[in-house]
Amino acid sequence: MAPSWWVKKAHRVTPVVVKMDNPKKWSMVKVNLPPGEDFLNDNVSSNKRHKNAKQLTWVLLLKAHRAAGCITSIASTTFSLTYAVRRRVTSGRTDAEINAGKPNSVQTSARFYACIKACLWLSFLLLGFEIAAYYKGWQFRTPDLHLQYLYTLMNPLAFKGLFDWIYSKWVLIRVEYLAPPLQFLANVCVALFLIQSLDRFVLCLGCCWIRVMKIKPVAKQTLQDLESGDGDGFFPMVLVQIPMCNEKEVYQQSIEAVCNLNWPKSKILIQVLDDSDDPTVQWLIKEEVHKWKHNGVNIVYRHRVIRDGYKAGNLKSAMSCSYVKDYEFVAIFDADFQPSPDFLTRTVAHFKDNEELGLVQTRWSFVNKDENLLTRLQYINLAFHFEVEQQVNGIFLKFFGFNGTAGVWRIKALEDSGGWLERTTVEDMDIAVRAHLHGWKMVFLNDVECRCELPESYEAYRKQQHRWHSGPMQLFRHCLPDILKSKISIWKKANLILLFFLLRKLILPFYSFTLFCIILPMTMFIPEATLPLLIICYIPVTMSFLNILPSPKSFPFIVPYLLFENTMSVTKFNAMISGLFHLGNAYEWVVTKKSGRASEGDLMSLIQIDQKRDPRGVSEPDLEKKIKEEEMRSYGKKKYNMVYTKELMLAFLLLAAAGRSVLAAQGIHFYFLLFQGIAFFLVGLDLIGEQVE
Repeated sequence: MAPSWWVKKAHRVTPVVVKMDNPKKWSMVKVNLPPGEDFLNDNVSSNKRHKNAKQLTWVLLLKAHRAAGCITSIASTTFSLTYAVRRRVTSGRTDAEINAGKPNSVQTSARFYACIKACLWLSFLLLGFEIAAYYKGWQFRTPDLHLQYLYTLMNPLAFKGLFDWIYSKWVLIRVEYLAPPLQFLANVCVALFLIQSLDRFVLCLGCCWIRVMKIKPVAKQTLQDLESGDGDGFFPMVLVQIPMCNEKEVYQQSIEAVCNLNWPKSKILIQVLDDSDDPTVQWLIKEEVHKWKHNGVNIVYRHRVIRDGYKAGNLKSAMSCSYVKDYEFVAIFDADFQPSPDFLTRTVAHFKDNEELGLVQTRWSFVNKDENLLTRLQYINLAFHFEVEQQVNGIFLKFFGFNGTAGVWRIKALEDSGGWLERTTVEDMDIAVRAHLHGWKMVFLNDVECRCELPESYEAYRKQQHRWHSGPMQLFRHCLPDILKSKISIWKKANLILLFFLLRKLILPFYSFTLFCIILPMTMFIPEATLPLLIICYIPVTMSFLNILPSPKSFPFIVPYLLFENTMSVTKFNAMISGLFHLGNAYEWVVTKKSGRASEGDLMSLIQIDQKRDPRGVSEPDLEKKIKEEEMRSYGKKKYNMVYTKELMLAFLLLAAAGRSVLAAQGIHFYFLLFQGIAFFLVGLDLIGEQVE
């Protein structure tokens, strides 16, 4: 008898029972056999083995049927995408129409659709012209221009057709007039790209050093448990501000989170700074404040009569209240932010025995980062911003841009720096720069998080990015003289001017748009100007890999992230130019749309509570009717997905350039231009992010 180790062990296979009502409706049920039995074991009868073989055959056939269904679904997905594109073009509202305040009309849609088709045909005509030149033998690769053939055609005695004459003139024009300035601009953008990539690489090295050495800000004294009384603990007077404007979706969750902060009730005051112009929203927020005040929370509601200066004006007005002088610190939370109960105990402690500290900023966490592709890509960017940029600057420079929320300021630092100013749309960055010029230090806490929301629609995200990139250029114009006159060290001045403003706020959107959206496709039609493969492929991929390191779970989205960042360069470049030269809508402030994912408030429950209260707190008798009418009007409003003309035009240019790169046998160029063109096309038709039916 052979030893046990020599005998081949039988594999245990799980038997299944297949139930089929029709070819499209079937299911599999696993059969649990007693221990020691196997439906493929040699001990079973041949009849049972025959039945199980039939079941296995059915399983394989049905799995093949399912795989075939997945393949056929690709066709249906393609048709549905085509229908969505057609519907978006014919019914979507363009950004030009929104800015002009024009209603959507059939005539406008028809003209816009005709314009898109004209640009598409023009791109294909340009590509066809190059294809004809290719088959004429003019070009094969970028440096090969067949100059001998060109000189032959330029000979007056040589015979040449109309096409050869036109193309020879075109080659001479681009060699003498177009290629040199394009190559010069390309070299400048490449140099800027390398400098910015080096800056980002140094930031990543600093972040790695912080992690390896486990460097983190540590409070000098830990606060005592509130349950044991104040004792000798550090519990200064704290003012909490919640600025909001028509935040119907999120006002409840933010007020609730702030009212649950762990802090002595006698040493905290919550200001709800409501700038809403909707009477219904105003009443709802008032009722929420009244509810928490009735529960013993020290909270006040404040509404401005003159609503100037957006958020900066709102905060400035709140700080002018007479009772503010009794408070030492102020914590600021936007309407969609929900701090944890221990937020103040973990942040205010850093001010203990540190009179030079003016700001403690915390990290954001996002409740809807996995909602759609747009929120996933935003999360990659913001994770790098907080994990790398803010943390490194906070540890090594003691300076960074205030994020406008989820932070605690020393009120003396605000007053010493001039308070809130309404001169830009980035009042948070403005006050941080002025505080830095006055010698105040800042601390970033990477391990303290505050929950918030990401914009789920591309329109909301686009408007947010426009404000975030036009505001710094406005601020740079205002702050440059103050920076040069300040008493801070020369290297701090250089950091502010060269790195903080020029490199990261001006140069980044400039080269990103110019290099990848304009110069690269133009080098396909003007091959005398070239870009090295290192700039097109290897460095962008490396930088994208570094950007995604703080959020490793997002690694599968590295390619969409790279393409999407290039598409956003159009918006960022336009915002940077408008802010730098005070053009167009540079000072436009649009409140970012919230969805209220963290909580769904029942508005009518507030009315029922209000009806049970003292008659002095009862609202207007017809308020319930007004709220219902307002909800019906909001349901009746027709929503539109946007259609963005600039992105669509660039999509056609990039796709035509991708076709031209095939003729030059440039594989990497083709794939980059093709996928980048598709990305611009999807963004231009607003097919990324939240979809409106």
